[in-house]
Amino acid sequence: MVRIGSLLKETRESSGVKLEEASSDLNIKMEYLLNIESGNIGCFKDIYELKNYLLNYAKYLGLDGDKLIDEFNEYMFEYTSKIPIKAIEKQAKMDAKEETGKIVSPYTKKPRKYSKKYYIGIYLIIFLLVILAIFWSIRQITVGNTKSNAISYVEFDR
Repeated sequence: MVRIGSLLKETRESSGVKLEEASSDLNIKMEYLLNIESGNIGCFKDIYELKNYLLNYAKYLGLDGDKLIDEFNEYMFEYTSKIPIKAIEKQAKMDAKEETGKIVSPYTKKPRKYSKKYYIGIYLIIFLLVILAIFWSIRQITVGNTKSNAISYVEFDR
């Protein structure tokens, strides 16, 4: 990542673009650009946001953005593949303790889990509303029906 950052910095300096100017043109905080140029990716919480910054910055400087992203992806693959499996398993166990025994990806939102009582309550309310609607409609038809309809007045000749 240091090599990518130095390439971006050298390209920016050779083209005569100041860091403040690039920051305002790209609408990216100057601290982010400084961290990218120094190769410090630890300050970015979202890897996809970092990749977007890298791509936009490379295009802004006239570099091949896709080639730079490919190089970044290779770096990330090597970086993450060097994490020992024991460390990954240990972190997964710690996360599982925080959860209710369910391991989820750190890049996704944790699903909300409702208890069975919540769902039973919702179904009960819906059931009661349906029963109430049926009762109300039957009552409207039968109770207080003092008006006769046209069919009751018709006499049939045989």
